[in-house]
Amino acid sequence: MTDASPALLLRVVIPDQPPRKLKLRSRPDSVDSLILTLKRELELDLDVDLLYEDPDFDGKLTALTDINELPQKSVVHITFSQDSSSIASTVLLSDVSSPERLSRWPPGPFPIPTFSFDVELKLRDGNAEFEKNNTHLIVTRDMKHNILDNLASTIYGFKAYPSDKEIAKAAEALVAKHPCLTEAGSETGWNGWKNSIKFKMGNYRNKMRWAGCTEVAVNAGKRSKSHPHRESSHSNIKRPKRAEVNFLPNFPKGKDESHLEELRQTIVDECQKTEKDLSLIRKLMEATFPLRRQTVVVSCPPVNEIMDLWPALKMESEIYTEYQRITNQNLPNTFYAELDRHLPRMMTLFRQKAAKTGKTADALASILKLHDEQESHDIHSRRTTALQALPLYLRDDVAELFRTCTDDSDEPDLDGVVLGLLTFSSENDASIYNALRVSVVIEGAIVMSVLRHTDAFLVLFGLMYALHLSYPKALNNTFEFVQKVLLGLDGGKLSPKLQTMKNDLTRVGSVRGV
Repeated sequence: MTDASPALLLRVVIPDQPPRKLKLRSRPDSVDSLILTLKRELELDLDVDLLYEDPDFDGKLTALTDINELPQKSVVHITFSQDSSSIASTVLLSDVSSPERLSRWPPGPFPIPTFSFDVELKLRDGNAEFEKNNTHLIVTRDMKHNILDNLASTIYGFKAYPSDKEIAKAAEALVAKHPCLTEAGSETGWNGWKNSIKFKMGNYRNKMRWAGCTEVAVNAGKRSKSHPHRESSHSNIKRPKRAEVNFLPNFPKGKDESHLEELRQTIVDECQKTEKDLSLIRKLMEATFPLRRQTVVVSCPPVNEIMDLWPALKMESEIYTEYQRITNQNLPNTFYAELDRHLPRMMTLFRQKAAKTGKTADALASILKLHDEQESHDIHSRRTTALQALPLYLRDDVAELFRTCTDDSDEPDLDGVVLGLLTFSSENDASIYNALRVSVVIEGAIVMSVLRHTDAFLVLFGLMYALHLSYPKALNNTFEFVQKVLLGLDGGKLSPKLQTMKNDLTRVGSVRGV
């Protein structure tokens, strides 16, 4: 049986690269959607513009401004965008500030900072004496203050609220680099340093709070002796819980809320245009990131209100960029690389479970049967099968997450759906593998739609970070697996169920076909 003709057959010409052939099963609904598809399929990270060989003018290059002008079989030329306007370069460049943190907590040994010159000299001599005679250095009060102050500053550069385990890593690294600081009466040699660092971090947060750091100031003003009727100091604490690096940044230097609000309104106006200036939108979204985080973290309005205030978050590319601002991680590149690496072993685990008895086994068997019936087992179909089977394997409730309907039927009632994916299919082929589109549903409303099931899942995950949404309890295992195992964010804290699956995935052994 031959494959049906694609909705678009493109020969894509990229500067300094060989031309590529690309088949799209459905025609994107706009030029912006086509650009996103090309950037994803061709792994392009830069902003691009499109030209096409216009048959009405003997194949001469014409700017693509209307998707309906593009013939079914076309030659498309990609050009890389420069700064799109003089306004963007003169007005906005000064408004775009770098994220407060550029790195996540280091996966290896904690990097011990350089202390003051006199302290470094004493440590050097102390280390030499310890190695020679096993003599511990006597640490003066001023010396300890300098060590702890520098450690607290370095730790704060990664996290304002480090975990107990992370503080222990810092204490362990301190003694490993400067063995003369080893505590003779401590079982580990650094327990006392750990307690001192933990206490110092509390003082350092107070110092940063008085300095006006938003990330810690947001938790000030709780109950105290002077204000006994206020909220408990341990309730409603706003802090990173999913390895967010830039959780609640300060406004850019010299800019206040009213200035960023003007930029926000410019984003709204630009998003209402038929042909959006994507480069301008990205610069404005970067400049207004602190204001947006204030809205979603502190004010916590309903999702539909946030999307009205920040309509650029309905664009797939901006969702991924926002996620990267928060975590310093490229979401699609990391996710697909890790998912593809684990796919063979995941499919083996799913088949082994499906061969058993029980409701979970039966549900997995049904998904795998549909997968096996597909004529083509390309990477996209395997990804779709894996993401459909994963929640079942982890015994999560998929009733709300995956919903389907035909394109001609009325949309199902979405009231009460906290998070979900709604797959639209044709009446002739209701398979999830040939979806017409997949819509992302949050708080009972469709937020946006994309062409592929896996992309919709990734957009949903990115929005949970961008909108500061908690994982639904019924799907916690699934989203924590994506976060901690596939993306490696807080991967050291796994539930027994996730630890078991991670062990199974990394176990050396033969892998069945997928």
